Amino acid sequence: MDSKPSDQPAAPGAGGAPAGPAGEVPLRRTVRDALKIVIVGGFGVGKTTMVGSVSEIRPLSTEEVMTEVGVGIDDVARVADKRTTTVAFDFGRISLDDHRVLYLFGAPGQQRFWFIWDQLFSGSLGAVVMVDTRRLEDSFYPLDRLEHHRMPFVVAVNRFDGPGPQPSLERVRDALSLPGNVPLVDCDARLRESCKGVLITLVRHLATLHDPTALQEAAQ
Repeated sequence: MDSKPSDQPAAPGAGGAPAGPAGEVPLRRTVRDALKIVIVGGFGVGKTTMVGSVSEIRPLSTEEVMTEVGVGIDDVARVADKRTTTVAFDFGRISLDDHRVLYLFGAPGQQRFWFIWDQLFSGSLGAVVMVDTRRLEDSFYPLDRLEHHRMPFVVAVNRFDGPGPQPSLERVRDALSLPGNVPLVDCDARLRESCKGVLITLVRHLATLHDPTALQEAAQ
């Protein structure tokens, strides 16, 4: 199955690196350290959108058009507008400085692709759990898997436009039984600055757990 890039333009890289073909930012020759973060969550929660919003390159996306094959397998009842689905993973990149680069891997949300998650977790510093308050129960499996792997994570509530009030972060924390030391933040997966804020929150959380100098500097 062929992969296809997102149609979203690449964001400018750190330090104003010159753009390559199609507006993409080339990987700097001085890079010596690569960091990896995984974005997980339920089906249709906004993982692909987040990777595309914050990546400085045109993200690699394995999204395919949903067909009749998925009927009865993928639950689209509460994501009626969704027409595509990730079948492997999404991949993006952010240059932190001249020597460090951050790689983003968006995991597929459907249960039939969960077997890929363990491979994506390998070598990751931490994870972002994307949450849709309309389907909080879809977040239980991602949280369980991360706790099983003892991987640090933050939870980002993707605030979709919709009728009626949305639950507060305090109510979301209670519903997910999140410990007080796990950061919980609001975000809009469509906005680069909002997604950047989530990643900074994760890096700072990692710094408080491990206190490595490199992570502290990356969060600034």
